[in-house]
Amino acid sequence: MELPFSESYRIKMVEHIKKSTRQEREAWIREAKYNLFNLHSEHVFIDLLTDSGTGAMSDKQWSAMMLGDESYAGASSYYKMKDAIQNILGFEYFLPTHQGRAAENVLYSTIVKEGDVVPGNSHFDTTKGHIEYRRALAIDCTIDAAANTQLEIPFKGEMDLEKLEKVFKEYPKEKIPCCVLTLTNNTAGGQPVSMKNIKGTAELCRKYGITLQIDGARFAENAYFIKTREEGYADKSIKEIVREMLSYGDIMTMSSKKDAIVNMGGFLAMRDQELWRRCQMFCVMYEGFITYGGLSGREMNALAQGLDEGTEFDTLETRIEQVAYLGRKLDEYGIPYQRPAGGHAIFLDAKKILTNVPKEEFIAQTLGIELYLEAGIRGVEIGSILADRDPITRENRYPRLELLRLAIPRRTYTNNHMDVIAAAVKNVYDRREQINRGYVITKELPVMRHFTVELEPAK
Repeated sequence: MELPFSESYRIKMVEHIKKSTRQEREAWIREAKYNLFNLHSEHVFIDLLTDSGTGAMSDKQWSAMMLGDESYAGASSYYKMKDAIQNILGFEYFLPTHQGRAAENVLYSTIVKEGDVVPGNSHFDTTKGHIEYRRALAIDCTIDAAANTQLEIPFKGEMDLEKLEKVFKEYPKEKIPCCVLTLTNNTAGGQPVSMKNIKGTAELCRKYGITLQIDGARFAENAYFIKTREEGYADKSIKEIVREMLSYGDIMTMSSKKDAIVNMGGFLAMRDQELWRRCQMFCVMYEGFITYGGLSGREMNALAQGLDEGTEFDTLETRIEQVAYLGRKLDEYGIPYQRPAGGHAIFLDAKKILTNVPKEEFIAQTLGIELYLEAGIRGVEIGSILADRDPITRENRYPRLELLRLAIPRRTYTNNHMDVIAAAVKNVYDRREQINRGYVITKELPVMRHFTVELEPAK
């Protein structure tokens, strides 16, 4: 008989997590002002808030940390990280940063100015926040199919090249500092982008003289989907696919807390030496000297090792198969989510689950609170709160998708935990008709409000 699937690792250490009562959770979420970010971690049983920095590092990564060089400038750990980025990703110039949003801050401080436009395939929260903070406009050019959660196509996070070319024709080149291609497309449900679409986006950028920035937080997961879904790539290694994917980009920003499986770290990489020199000033101002950029030597060592491990097929297969397993359990219960299952998360379709909650009362946030109350499971809203207000009208924006993201940390939970998650979602789904009201905002920041927003139940 064919052997069943199993993880490509064994567990060496465990961390105890505490169960709680619904009465306790009701008090804790009330104290948190109904913002899941405000919960104490010990008040969460299964934490699916993010897969960023929450994975379990390997034995080789922990070993590498013990060899970290903590010299302020020119540490050997910097050169290990430099070699990994050049050999695995193909970029000659880079600046370390403490995480991905810091890389965006350094880059956009250098190239984005008021009145600019930055097209892309579903800018994620920090990307859009950095753009709009500088009074520039983020224009979404994702394919329309991404808005249909029940449609199953292999590459659902792609750039719509017709939409993108329309932006290039409408605005002068001087107003478009870059085009952002996110791999995988997080906001659209962790959905991948095909090599054909990556290449097509690059060719269109070259045609109009526009710089192509790749947001590569989950680039390795994207490469896995190309290998398993796109014709012509089945026999190529993940590292070979990665090199081709990234060869089409001019710049890469990365939160290494995802596919490099570290608890903290990121970088900004590029091919243009002059741009690298210009970015150095903001790296020094905001992050640290250019050979550490907010990271310790031990963190750079772990990051370099993680880039190597994270671009191996077995590592990716184990990780993505667990997400798919959760998707299959939800299929058994008839739960609507963004199909097919994403690379790093399941995105529950809150609009299809809580049909009685008005959009003005934040449907996906309501679903997230209900799931926490049900079983102590913490997800994150990818919907109207995250969408922020329109920077000009200051009216709430209501995106086509209201999703609750259940992000699975790498090498952290077992499939028994996935079973608990699925059962808890089913319990909420079974009582969905009784959930008629959501929440209203009582306090918010002008940009990226979802991190610190305060809410109360709608009356």
